Formats: sequence, structure tokens, C-alpha cells
Amino acid sequence: MPDNISSPTHTITQKSQMVGWLASQAKEQSLWRIGTEHEKFLFHKVDNRPVGYEGERGIQTILKRLQAEYQMTPIMEKGHIIGLKDNQGGSITLEPGGQLELSGAPLENLHQTCKETGAHLNQMKHVISDLEIGMLGLGFQPIWGRDDISWMPKGRYKIMREYMPKRGNLGLDMMLRSCTVQVNLDYADERDMVRKFRTSLALQPVATALFANSPFKDGKLSGLKSTRAHVWTDTDPDRCGVPEIVFDSGFGYEAWIDYILDVPMYFLHRGDDYLDVSGLSFAEFMAGRLTGFEGQYPLLHDFEDHITTAFPEVRLKGYLEMRGADSGSWNNICALPALWVGTLYDDEALARAEALVADIGAQDVENARYSAAKDGLAGKFGEHMMLDIAQKFVDIASDGLKARNRLDDSGMDERGFLSPLKSILKSRKTNADLMIEAFKGEWQGDINKVFVNHDF
Repeated sequence: MPDNISSPTHTITQKSQMVGWLASQAKEQSLWRIGTEHEKFLFHKVDNRPVGYEGERGIQTILKRLQAEYQMTPIMEKGHIIGLKDNQGGSITLEPGGQLELSGAPLENLHQTCKETGAHLNQMKHVISDLEIGMLGLGFQPIWGRDDISWMPKGRYKIMREYMPKRGNLGLDMMLRSCTVQVNLDYADERDMVRKFRTSLALQPVATALFANSPFKDGKLSGLKSTRAHVWTDTDPDRCGVPEIVFDSGFGYEAWIDYILDVPMYFLHRGDDYLDVSGLSFAEFMAGRLTGFEGQYPLLHDFEDHITTAFPEVRLKGYLEMRGADSGSWNNICALPALWVGTLYDDEALARAEALVADIGAQDVENARYSAAKDGLAGKFGEHMMLDIAQKFVDIASDGLKARNRLDDSGMDERGFLSPLKSILKSRKTNADLMIEAFKGEWQGDINKVFVNHDF
């Protein structure tokens, strides 16, 4: 690394600078943290329609109420409140179709991160209690189409909205109609990053199957267990899916930067403005040859923005993001970080997980993505049954959490957060399976029942 690029305004002209930046984000094990993010749909209880941005019962009002009630710091863009910092290291952000996301603080253990999730949901329930608004924990909007959903006033979304249809058929569905839960985890060094990245990418379809929670689309059964996961298979092949390089023997920081440089740009962020450079090359920008910006060079914050426009199933951007799960119930939000922390933050558990997927390659993972989206735990994972791998996966995570031995005030370790997954494995029915049964049975085909039964 030729120089220090820790400053957001430091100029980048060489790949080695970005490689060095990734290396600088590594942390010794005592400093590893857990960052949990989850999204949910907001809906008007009177007719189950999505909540728009403006008006007395709009998202703008909700954000302002949260700001005033809990002394949060507003995030503004061109006069619009588009998010909040909670002053404890976390933030609340706004997705393209009004999905509200908690981006949690980096915390030491699962007891803390689940407490954070609970506090956020209780705060939300408090500020919307008199607005007749509900929160829906599903992976995909079950009724309303693209034209029924309002776009949020964020400049980057306008650029993405116009570019997405050029690269896939379902990118706008991803933006407007999907919700996820993810966990962000640290790495100790390049070797540790590679082990965690490769293993978690291989197992991501299994997590998709376990957390499948979106069997509806346009008011009826979609024929899928995770409609959200299916949408990601036809969003943008340049920036989504399973990067083959992760399974190459020489994979490391530099190979990941090569992948990121191959991802076409979306925008440049300057002040409150987002400048459209969609489809252009970040490598050309580094060389001072970006069309329309000749002679200008990217800054560190441009590189950090660019990384966020790659959407593989696992993403490296100074930490590793697990991105394969549908959003779900309160307990399921806590189960997702438990699954990955137990697997990746204990060395023996990680070694067992590596062995579990030793015969799995990039194409196997790609095939398993489609299988998990369609069939959930009844799908295939390479030559194996998805259910069998899921059982071993959860067992490994449970043993890893036991070994971590992080106790709450009552002396309980973190394994309890896996209970929803153990129940799913025991019954062999995901949340999607249960909803399909209810829709065909007690709901008598009334899709509106989902809003009653899955409101936080």
C-alpha cells in the first residue's frame, strides 16, 4: 500500500490502495463485532396499502416522530428527512419502496443485538400506535405491485430505477417489493476473510431455505418459498449472485477488488447530489478518464459508495455481509445473526463448516440458490438434500455458540436464539410452508390475513 487512505477525501489512483484499505479493516478477535440489519414493510391497516413518504400518516411523519421522541439525529437530503442516527452507533434508513431498515450498531454479543432489535421495534410500535399503521415481517410484498408503491426521495434510487431494467427483469421488484435481514461480521486477516467468505457464500442458499418467508406475489401464491430470493436471480448479472472468484485457490483482497472494479458504476455522490454515471467504469475513473469527469479521480468515499452497489449473496466491504435471508418475525431476526456468529466466530465451528461444503463449487451454489428459492428445505444442495445440510449447519452453529459462552444476566448463553430454526428443522416446515398451509386452509384463500398474522 503506497500511502494511507483512511481519510474519506483521499484520492485513489491505484488498486493497491483499495487492497490496503481492505487489509486495514481487519480486526483482532477480541474486537470482532456483530451488526444486524433488518427491513420491514409499513402498511395502512385500513386497506393494507403501502405507506408513502408524505402526509400525516407518511414515513416522513414517522421519522420525525422517532427523531423527537428518542432524540435521534436526522439524515437529510435536499430538505427531506431520509433516515436517522440513533446516537448509539446504529441508524434507521429508508429503502426505495418505503421499507424501513434498522442498521444496528456493532455489538459484542447476540444478547445485545437482539435487545437492540426489540428496542427498535418497540419504538416503532410506539410512534405508529395512533396512525393505524402496521409493520409486516415478510421477504416480499404479498399483494401490491410496483405501480402501487411510492418511490422514496433519495437521489441514488432515481439513478438505479432507470438503470435496473437495462440489466434484468426483476430489479425494480427487488428495490420496491423485497425485505431482508442480514448480519455483518468481522475478519482477522486475509486468510480468515477467505475462509469466512468462501464458507458463508457456499452456505448462503441453505440460509435462504431456512429463512424462506415469502410465498406470495400479486395477491396469490407465487409457486416459490422465497419470492425475494428468486427476484435476486434476475436483477443484474454484473453485480449479483455468486462470484466465482471466491472459490478460486488464489482468492484474496486483490481478487475481490478486481471483482469490484468489474462492477459498472451507478453514481457519484457530491453534496446532496447524485450524479448519474451508470454503466461506466470505476477503473476508468481511477485513470482520470471517466466520461464527463475527465481529469478527476475518485476519493475514498467514492470507492466506499461503489462497493455498496455490488449485490452478491455475500459482500465484503471492510466486513462480511450475509445477504441471503428473507425478513421475518421478531425471533427470526435474532436467529439469523445467531446462525452465522455460531458458525463463523468460533474456529472449530468454522473448520467443520468448511468441511461440510468442501465439495461445493460456484455452480453448485448458483444451482442451490434457485432450488432454495423454489423449494426451500425440500430443495437440493449439490448432491445433498437441503434439509440434511441445514440440520448440520444449525448443529455447527449451536456448538459454536456454546463454545463462545457469552452469557446474559440470567446465565443463558446465545444458543437460545437458534430456537426458531430448530423448530423449523423439527417440523420440516419453513415459515413459507406454514403460510402456504394457512392460505389454503384456515385463511380460505384470503391473502389479507397475512397482514393480520404477520404484523409485528
